[in-house]
Amino acid sequence: MHYYIYATKDAWISSGSSHIDGTSYRDQNFGQDEILELKKVYWNQSFDYQTRILVSFSGTEFTNVSQSIVNGNITDPKYFLRLYEAAGNQELSTEYVIGAYPLSESWDQGTGKFKDDPKVTNGVSWKNRNYYPGNSAVTMSRYGGYYYSGSGYQASQSFSYESPDINMDVTDIVNKWLGGSSNYGLLLKFSGSQESATGTDGTITYGQLKFFSSQTNTIYQPKLEVRWDDHKPCTGSNTGSLTELTMSGAVENTLFMKGLRESYREAEKVKFRVMPRARYIPKSFSTSAQTVTGSYIPEGSGSYSIIDMATNETIIPFSAYTSMSCDTTSNYFIQWMNGFQPYRAYKIIYKIKYNDGQEVIHDNDFEFVVRS
Repeated sequence: MHYYIYATKDAWISSGSSHIDGTSYRDQNFGQDEILELKKVYWNQSFDYQTRILVSFSGTEFTNVSQSIVNGNITDPKYFLRLYEAAGNQELSTEYVIGAYPLSESWDQGTGKFKDDPKVTNGVSWKNRNYYPGNSAVTMSRYGGYYYSGSGYQASQSFSYESPDINMDVTDIVNKWLGGSSNYGLLLKFSGSQESATGTDGTITYGQLKFFSSQTNTIYQPKLEVRWDDHKPCTGSNTGSLTELTMSGAVENTLFMKGLRESYREAEKVKFRVMPRARYIPKSFSTSAQTVTGSYIPEGSGSYSIIDMATNETIIPFSAYTSMSCDTTSNYFIQWMNGFQPYRAYKIIYKIKYNDGQEVIHDNDFEFVVRS
């Protein structure tokens, strides 16, 4: 199972100032920008200032996951932070590291944008956790965001000649939150000494990274991906009287879905049924009564993926967490719909692995829409 928790708030903060009029960004809020900027800015061939990103996952969906772990519906989950590259990245080193750290103080997303003139200070900034007109500024305990670090309190992702999309394992941090630590979200920055100028080997690193924020209202919003293996093995009594599909590679198989609806509600947990069989059934003659039984894809040979049809973006990838299950009726998989964006069309595709090494993709227009 892959399940998504979308950010409840996000913002980026800057330690710099304008080179045009000298306006300081250190108390300016960018909480309503559609783009989150993580960058190191150089001026006159010298390092000038850095920015950081704040993102929080503390809403109802996070609570629901916690409760599902307690009641046993989720077992041994892994958690991954997902941010998606937006157009406009510049001066990016081929190798760099981004770190994530749990924030130790609350903060407000705010109402400002980078291009506001005059600047807006409502909400989080490099100096303040919030600062609204008529009220005193609530300053950061440490400018740039006060965060925990050390064992279990930090995560990182290394990049080397690859897409800047963030797909970072933050399992240790989330487990701290689930264990009772205060959840104020994550702070993202270039790791260690890379943030100011150089890496540990003395190499100068560069980077002006741009990611979609929750203000874009697209499928590319920041999210926390929960992954766990919920499949029931396609072996033993689970398969009942079903017949194992021939997987030698010499027989062409096909599959269809039983009971697939045109649409599903966000609150549903859907059991998608998969009915496999050999594409061509050989003719045979018999004088005895025949009993018709279904077939099943054997353990480890079948998996599923789900694609957003408008963008062709893979929402649920083939992985160790998308193996097909089996009961006495058929193969199946279960998907929680409230991790999907409503009013969008999705398509299910399947991958079947054969004993001779073949991997066949079945894309048979199995489509559905999620509604609120």
